[in-house]
Amino acid sequence: MLNGSGIKLFTGTSHPELAEIIARRLGLSLGKASVTKSSIGETDVCIFESVREDDVYIINTGSDNPTSVNTSLMEMCIMIHACKIASAKRITAVMPLFPYARQDKKDKSRAPITAKLVANMLVKAGCDHLITMDLHASQIQGFFDVPVDKYLYAEPSAILYIRTHFNVPDVVIVSPDAGGAKRATSIADRLGVDFALFHKERKKANEVSRMVLVGQVKDKVAILVDDMADTCGTLCLAAKHLSEAGVRTVDGRPQVFAIVTHGILSGNALKNVEESALEKLIVTNTLPQTENQKACEKIEVIDIGNVLGEVIRRSHYGESVSKLFHEVPY
Repeated sequence: MLNGSGIKLFTGTSHPELAEIIARRLGLSLGKASVTKSSIGETDVCIFESVREDDVYIINTGSDNPTSVNTSLMEMCIMIHACKIASAKRITAVMPLFPYARQDKKDKSRAPITAKLVANMLVKAGCDHLITMDLHASQIQGFFDVPVDKYLYAEPSAILYIRTHFNVPDVVIVSPDAGGAKRATSIADRLGVDFALFHKERKKANEVSRMVLVGQVKDKVAILVDDMADTCGTLCLAAKHLSEAGVRTVDGRPQVFAIVTHGILSGNALKNVEESALEKLIVTNTLPQTENQKACEKIEVIDIGNVLGEVIRRSHYGESVSKLFHEVPY
């Protein structure tokens, strides 16, 4: 816990529930501020308390709503700017889901590298430090000229969940694509279990044409791991293939689970999950999940607010955060 001296927490509108969890972890109250929209759609920010010479943390995640992701980003930039010109000593942007993280390279002619643009916007606004989780592409940290705590993974929380809810020797960790093999092998190695992966071919973005399973899953409890679930097409197709590959069944239901850091769950994702062979989709609360849980009984949430709160505490006191790469704080 912090004594509140020299530190202020503020939140935008994208995920106030997570901000409250972080504040409780730190034993602080959220700073007094208002974030509203004018009649013409402009974001209006007012900070109602002094931040002069304070260590300021602004919590606002990327959005699960396609109509508000840009609003969330603009709120962050404007709040950073407001604190900067109010003489804050240091400003840290806490963005559990970094917006535009999948636009990290120029993959076709005249395509933008929007993740770089977002980095420029945050730094230009006055951001001195970024805290994010499971950054989609590691190279994004190189887009910033300020420190980035990006090596925060949901992996310790996922491993704790697996140890708590499963008989570990029965488990096989599965990556839904080759790009996630490093994540899957890391979790599998720490649990001491086997892993498998899918090779997939895409017709176009968010549409998979063919998947080939590499590895043995017969009579095992299969746990798919990934950094984000958007439309959930890949996860649901992988679950179908795993059920056909002979994973363990209970009461006729294939034991296929998925653990994902960022549950974006856009479009028909909830319907896809509900109708799929997935027993459960476990996501963290880097994005709001209350409404998703109401709409789909298969959604379960892991709280990572304590992890982010501990990162803020360690950052404020100048302590190392590397310990949090491997274990969940109490």
